[in-house]
Amino acid sequence: MSSPSFSSFPPSFASFPDLDPGPSKNTLDRTRNENPTGARENDRIVKKDKNRRGSKKLRNEARKDKKHKTAEHDLEPVLPRQHGHTWKEVSIPDDEKIKAEEDRRLAQSDIQESRWDSRPAFISDRKGDQLNVTYGGIHAGNVPKYHIVNRGRSILGLDGDWAIYRRGKGIEINIGRRHKQPALTDSSVTTLLAAPPSRRIIGSGDSYKHEEVDGFLRLPSDRGHKAAEDYRSVTRQQEHPDSDSQSSASDDSSGDESGTPILTSYQLSLKTLEQQLAADPSSVEMWLSLVRHSLSNIPVTSKNATKARAEITLAILTRARAAHPHNRSSRILFLKYLRAGEEVWHESKTKAEWEEALKLDGIEIWMEWLEWRIRTTAGGVDTSVTDATRVLSALGSSESREIDKLRVVWRVAVAFQQAGYYERTTALFQAQAELTFEVPQSLYGLPLESQVESLEEFWESETPRAGESGAKGWGDWISRGRPDISGPPLKAVPQMDVDIQSKDPYVQWHYDESRADRTSRVPARSVDTMSESDPYATVLLSDIKALLLPLRTEGAKNAFRLIWLSVLGLHIPGLAETLSQGSWDDRWSFTYLCSFSRLDSIFPATVGQRQLMADSRAGTLIGREREFSSAFGPIKEWSRDALGPLEWVGQEKWRMWAAVDLQGIDQDFVRAVFKQLRCGSEDYEWDIHALAFEAALNIKSALKLSRTFLSTARDSLPHWATHARLERLREHVDDARKIYQTVLVASQRPPSQPFVGQLWWDWAEMEWLNGDQNAALRVIQHSVNIEGAGGMVVLRVKRALDDTISCAHEQWKDREGWIKLRALIELLTSSSQDGALTIFDSQPSVNESSDPRESMMVASLMLLYNHSVMLRSPTPPAVLRDRLQIAVGTYPDNSLVLGMFLEAEKGHGIWGRVRAQLRQSTADGGPREKSISRRIAEVWVAGWEKGRWQSEIERTRSGLTAAAESERTTGSAILWRVILEFEVRVGELQRAKKLLYRAVNECPLAKDLYMMAFGPLRSVFSARELDGFADIMAERGIRMRKGVDEYRMTGGDESGSGSEDLDGSEDEIEHEARQRRLLMPY
Repeated sequence: MSSPSFSSFPPSFASFPDLDPGPSKNTLDRTRNENPTGARENDRIVKKDKNRRGSKKLRNEARKDKKHKTAEHDLEPVLPRQHGHTWKEVSIPDDEKIKAEEDRRLAQSDIQESRWDSRPAFISDRKGDQLNVTYGGIHAGNVPKYHIVNRGRSILGLDGDWAIYRRGKGIEINIGRRHKQPALTDSSVTTLLAAPPSRRIIGSGDSYKHEEVDGFLRLPSDRGHKAAEDYRSVTRQQEHPDSDSQSSASDDSSGDESGTPILTSYQLSLKTLEQQLAADPSSVEMWLSLVRHSLSNIPVTSKNATKARAEITLAILTRARAAHPHNRSSRILFLKYLRAGEEVWHESKTKAEWEEALKLDGIEIWMEWLEWRIRTTAGGVDTSVTDATRVLSALGSSESREIDKLRVVWRVAVAFQQAGYYERTTALFQAQAELTFEVPQSLYGLPLESQVESLEEFWESETPRAGESGAKGWGDWISRGRPDISGPPLKAVPQMDVDIQSKDPYVQWHYDESRADRTSRVPARSVDTMSESDPYATVLLSDIKALLLPLRTEGAKNAFRLIWLSVLGLHIPGLAETLSQGSWDDRWSFTYLCSFSRLDSIFPATVGQRQLMADSRAGTLIGREREFSSAFGPIKEWSRDALGPLEWVGQEKWRMWAAVDLQGIDQDFVRAVFKQLRCGSEDYEWDIHALAFEAALNIKSALKLSRTFLSTARDSLPHWATHARLERLREHVDDARKIYQTVLVASQRPPSQPFVGQLWWDWAEMEWLNGDQNAALRVIQHSVNIEGAGGMVVLRVKRALDDTISCAHEQWKDREGWIKLRALIELLTSSSQDGALTIFDSQPSVNESSDPRESMMVASLMLLYNHSVMLRSPTPPAVLRDRLQIAVGTYPDNSLVLGMFLEAEKGHGIWGRVRAQLRQSTADGGPREKSISRRIAEVWVAGWEKGRWQSEIERTRSGLTAAAESERTTGSAILWRVILEFEVRVGELQRAKKLLYRAVNECPLAKDLYMMAFGPLRSVFSARELDGFADIMAERGIRMRKGVDEYRMTGGDESGSGSEDLDGSEDEIEHEARQRRLLMPY
């Protein structure tokens, strides 16, 4: 409120301002002495003025005003002189000037005092806070204080037109009582926010504001610029004769433009895709892009999203199949078409469409059909065996189809494991191993049926089989006259370190069942006591006879052995991709990711703790040092031979198998498999895997086993190379150097001989990583038989290496070894990282497969990594980082490349590049199709930096949700196991419960998923729900060694399950009583 004006009041002496003494100081002193009453009046005025100002700041401003007054404005009143003074010396004051000055000063003081009283009642925030939409309301700290009156209908101080509406915990204020404002989370508001724009801004055709002249933009200048015309100018500007026509044309064009429909960015992209498909209807990638772009407008969390997305996909793919004959034979289009149809079609139509798809006669179609049958059939594993038999018969008896048949058998074996029939899985591989490697000589060349009949006799004799201690084989049993030799009794099941203090019968059943599943995997004999209580512990040959294969090629035999190792828990990186390029077998083959030790290594140990990012020392805020775990995580996947079983990277010697990878594996059984399936002294690849397994357990036992192999294969170069690597792994460089000198220098070997190039590279790499560059250069010179020193010698060595690279080699790994030697000498002599990389990039592709290209990329990255990180040589960080960026985008599933990428990003505070690799969408807005290994590796990356896990939980959940919606991984029991484990570890048990129902629907034969309800999620499940889970497991044919009812009847106290279980029991009793009353008359 502004202060009133005092100009209308009559002037008085009391209203005169207090003036400081000026030039007439003597006059003032005499005046004060002569008029004490006037002096007291002036003092009173001064005090009143000071109180009115009320602040030190205003007093200082007043002093400045008084200090800087000139004599002209000095209005101090001077009384008439007495005692001889005349009237001429008296100055008469001007009342108007005095009053104006007083008004100015009072107005200034009132403005300062009313600064806080004149604040506006509200502030218009036109931008708004985006978090208000996220959380459905404003922050609690932004709510002003208020007092409710009138029985909670109004707020004190507001006009009566404002009414209160209660919503949840807070209130809303609106004018009137008829209309209620919509909340930020209402559907109308969400629709309004998601509405497309009704207007668009069309930019001008010119790219720049100023005209470009000779490649330059002329800067504006004031010189020579025509002055703006005065608005008072009487002269009229000359009008252009065509101004009317131009204005009318512009009006017409604007009118036409406003009449055209406005397309959004989504519609423009859709229009572009339709135009491209009209030009090339046979492009499968364009049709898939159209599907992804069309589905990007439908959130997966919206109502009826699954059905709507399936219908859109069907409509587009139906057009695609009718647009071009080539599209009807496309596997990916047909599979997506069938997958979408499962959500909409009737069961009979789905079967008919699958039968139509099987006419394409491709192994991928058959594998997807088998996957569909396992996912949807309610007959259990017996139905899966019948379906697999149909697939095997459809593939024929050609030797070229043996690898495809092994994939089918592998899939059924994993289904046995997931359903709890571990003994049947082991029996299947034991029988196949006897049929492949231990066939009696008298049965060579006979049909498969005759061989299986004889094998059944050996099987029923219960003689030790492949993998068991004391097993000699089927052929040895026949040659010795079929003696009656029974196998050793099964070992007692060891106790696991699990807390079983709970008296809950469901928890006890979960513990006993899980312990038996992980320890009892070898089939029992008929004389064992276990076979009496559990009929599935003993496996008959008739249960697996339909899945046995006649394997004749060396490639199929070797693949079978590696598949068995994978089933036993020893993951072979790149095996699934080698058997079938571009397949989705990783959805079910990566069973090692579900082990307890692997899950513990994927998730951080301290989930609930948040690390402080800063600390205080002596009052100064100091940022903490960022801590990281090892950049090479528990997920190990790369192409075959990109990193050998005994090759490593980093200070920790990260390789294919380590001690942590062998936890929970029956080591004696695996050793027996390695020993009994060895095919002579030349079987170096199998021996290398056996040595890698022993080295992960004990390096000394591995060296002892290696000497045993060398005693029968003294001229085998791969065995000598493996033995030298074991010495390097033990950090005995001198012993390894002696091996290289003996094998390579003492006996001259031609460069084109197999494994010679790999041996020379291993020696040079050892000397280089040991810090002796001169020794590494000498090794490279010895490899081409050139001695001496100097620049000319280096040029001769490089020329000789180029000639060796261009020669023909039996194995591409030998050529790669010579290429790495050429790149190393380029790096050592010129210190040019770009020159060394040019050596790798300039090599032509010698193989159609992508494995050699990926191996070459890994070799170049390891060369840079060892040079910059391990040896700490001066290297621009951008050299390694840029190449890793390309490699991660080209080979996204390679965990070795991902580890080096994280190591290169470790010293940078910005996670932009790392998060770019974790994003879930592609450039066209569709979801990114990622493999199982990549999805789970991203979960581990979220906890890679210590203390960052809490802030990455939502991002990780978003990635797992996208994986659950992806067609590639939605039916993977491995993925669902990781998703449930993630929710349990972050404490979201209710969310995990909801996801568990969806998981068992997608993977009906996965026993581990059902067991989650009885173990980690026991607190959120009632007894009735758990009994329902047990009934469903029995209906679907899932193996249960003991029934849950036995634990509820014989032991355990149900009080441990809580009041919720009691309530569930009472509900059951009441329900039965009600039914009895309804049926009482009958």
